[in-house]
Amino acid sequence: MKLKNVKVKLKGAVAQVLIDRPKKLNALNRETISELHQVFADLDADSEVRAIVLRGSGPKAFVAGADIAEFASFSTKEGKKLAAVGQEELFDFVEQLSTPVIAAINGYALGGGLELAMACHIRVASHNARLGLPEVSLGLIPGYGGTQRLPQLIGKGRAMELIFTAGMIEAERAQEYGLVNHVTALEDLDAYCLKMAERIAKNAPTAIAHAIKAINAGLRSSDAGYKAEIEHFGKCFGTDDFKEGTQAFLEKRKPDFPGR
Repeated sequence: MKLKNVKVKLKGAVAQVLIDRPKKLNALNRETISELHQVFADLDADSEVRAIVLRGSGPKAFVAGADIAEFASFSTKEGKKLAAVGQEELFDFVEQLSTPVIAAINGYALGGGLELAMACHIRVASHNARLGLPEVSLGLIPGYGGTQRLPQLIGKGRAMELIFTAGMIEAERAQEYGLVNHVTALEDLDAYCLKMAERIAKNAPTAIAHAIKAINAGLRSSDAGYKAEIEHFGKCFGTDDFKEGTQAFLEKRKPDFPGR
């Protein structure tokens, strides 16, 4: 596959993956999700690669969310498929990868961007990072695992508040919550993550792969929550709130939700 939106650089046993859509603040569209899947699959199959660092291009955003214009006119069936395919192809795929992935969160990690970071095994944020799941402001819910992984990481109450308010938290608050492991200056982010990845790469890759599977098994004893998220994400596409929320976003105005 010829890569259009993703770049890969190898440095010893560490692969650096860059989401390269700076004009769109690295927003995830279906093409980018497909490219990321292929890149992660290839790197995981490469025995020379022992750790992966994932970053967004530029200083403004890791990933500012999903590309809303791409699904604004979707039906409930198309919305459900969007979540199901995305979870399988990228978010669950990254979480279950045998090679550890470090998310280097530079700037905004919103919606699908935060969901992608949460699917990674470790998260490091720069001081300018802003994290949140703003989907309810569009008449949606998080559809790429956010309703499941966020409560696991920060607890049910904090997760509900962050999702219901569609708010953003700063890097220091995210670290306090346990959403990110470390916070560093933007100019030090790449070096910090690379150093961590190199430290991981010195350890037994088979043992790390088994550790990933064992840890995930304890957190995903049932997939019912993920299936419920897909179902309810799809249902949102049939609501007036979704139509108003996405239209308002595209028209750059505040939404006026009609309610239930």
